[in-house]
Amino acid sequence: MSPPKHVDLLVLAAALAVFVLGGLPLLGYAVAAGAWLAQRGIQVLAARRVSGELAKGNRQKAMGTVAATALGRVWLMVTAVLLVGIAEREAGLSAALLLLVLFTVSFAAQGLVYLLEPEAREIKAP
Repeated sequence: MSPPKHVDLLVLAAALAVFVLGGLPLLGYAVAAGAWLAQRGIQVLAARRVSGELAKGNRQKAMGTVAATALGRVWLMVTAVLLVGIAEREAGLSAALLLLVLFTVSFAAQGLVYLLEPEAREIKAP
C-alpha cells in the first residue's frame, strides 16, 4: 500500500479541518465524503473483478466492467452533489468543490504511481 495511491484519502481527512475552521457547511462535507468513499469502494471491487476477468482471458468483460463502473462512479458523485445542492445550495457547492479537488488529486496520484512504479503497470491475478 503505497501512500501516493491513497493520497486522496489524506486530502479528504484534511478537508474536514478546512470545513470546520472555514465555517463551510458540514452537510456538504458529509455528502462528498460519503460519495467519495462509496466510489472508492466500487473502484477497488471493480479492479479485483477486472484482474480476475483478464486472468481468465475475458478482455471484453474486463473492459465492460471498467466502462460501467467508471460511468457509474461519476453518476454517483454527480447525483449526490445535485441532491444536496437542491436541499441546501451552499452545501451543494462545497460538496462539488471538494469532489473536484479529490478527483484531481486522485487522478494525479494514479498517474504518478503508473510512472514511478513499474509493477503498477502489470496486471495481477488475485
